[in-house]
Amino acid sequence: QGQLVESGGGSVQPGGSLRLSCTTSGFTLEYYTIGWFRQAPGKEREGVSCISSKDDSTYYADSVKGRFTISRDNAKSTVYLQMNSLKPEDTAVYYCAADLGPPVDGGLGLDEYDYWGQGTQVTVSS
Repeated sequence: QGQLVESGGGSVQPGGSLRLSCTTSGFTLEYYTIGWFRQAPGKEREGVSCISSKDDSTYYADSVKGRFTISRDNAKSTVYLQMNSLKPEDTAVYYCAADLGPPVDGGLGLDEYDYWGQGTQVTVSS
């Protein structure tokens, strides 16, 4: 059974940066596509970014393109989400998830993912 643990969340002012980590166990990370998702209060969970198992291709939601960067370190079984130029609308609980194989249709759909972490809170406020 795969496990994912998110860390690195916190409170930051608009324009600030955070780096989220997703530490995995129970499966071989290099065979999995990892996605980052977020859920704001009263809203549905949405895809933010993913990194492919096949060739490390990356995908981003339009709302975060140019500000967020996803990367992976298979040796450390960890995937990162570097978030820069944060905005109040980025406030949400952020989740990482794992999907065996390459992403489907951009990899930002919730249904294709098999394992999920518990989430980490990100708050952007002045």
